[in-house]
Amino acid sequence: MLPLHRLFVAIFFGIAACTSSAVETSEIMFEGKRMTVSEVDLQKDQLELFLRDEKGEPFKRFARLDGWLGQRDLQLRWAMNAGMYHRDYGAVGLFVADAKALFPLNLANGEGNFFLKPNGVFFITKQGAGVLSAESYAALKPAAVLATQSGPTLVLDGRLHPAFRAGSLNRLHRNGVGVRNAQKVFFALSEDPVNFDEFARFFRDRLGCRNALFFDGTVSSLHDAQLKRSDEKIDLGPIIAITEAKKP
Repeated sequence: MLPLHRLFVAIFFGIAACTSSAVETSEIMFEGKRMTVSEVDLQKDQLELFLRDEKGEPFKRFARLDGWLGQRDLQLRWAMNAGMYHRDYGAVGLFVADAKALFPLNLANGEGNFFLKPNGVFFITKQGAGVLSAESYAALKPAAVLATQSGPTLVLDGRLHPAFRAGSLNRLHRNGVGVRNAQKVFFALSEDPVNFDEFARFFRDRLGCRNALFFDGTVSSLHDAQLKRSDEKIDLGPIIAITEAKKP
């Protein structure tokens, strides 16, 4: 873990307010399941990652992050939990904010969804967004200004994760991210329980994303100021967000 002063630099000085957000959130039905989808155009909105404040305290909740932003004349426009975390709320895998890696890429083997290989990384470079397997990310070393690692991957190059099974009874509320092209990103949260196969096919077949990454399950949470929605299910680790200038 980086020293505290570098942690502050990476998370705070990367903030850039969006004067008018173009993110669009809507509910989509897929095979009888309700999905809340936020479409982000990177040509109009800037995504940022948040984890801890300048004192090293984890934000944990959208409300606390929004209050912290408010002290800096900003406010939370949109946000979602964005990756798995340890008991101290530190990221399990790669976490890059403002082009600085606060937590390293995790290529270890283990148990649980994060380690269901291939796992992967959602990242943004100056050229746009992408999703790669963790191994491909390690090999290609993209110059990411933002990156978060989670697992399993949902879709890679149009193919579903090989471990997914149609009809699986392992259904939970889930959230994740999919990339249609370098500038078009979709964040989805299932309002009804879904299995991995259903969730992955939703990204690929309904949203047209050839690459998508699972973020988390039961903790899946969304903040959308325009919809006046701000979930408070459980304390969160990494949070991906869009900020804007605080309104009078």
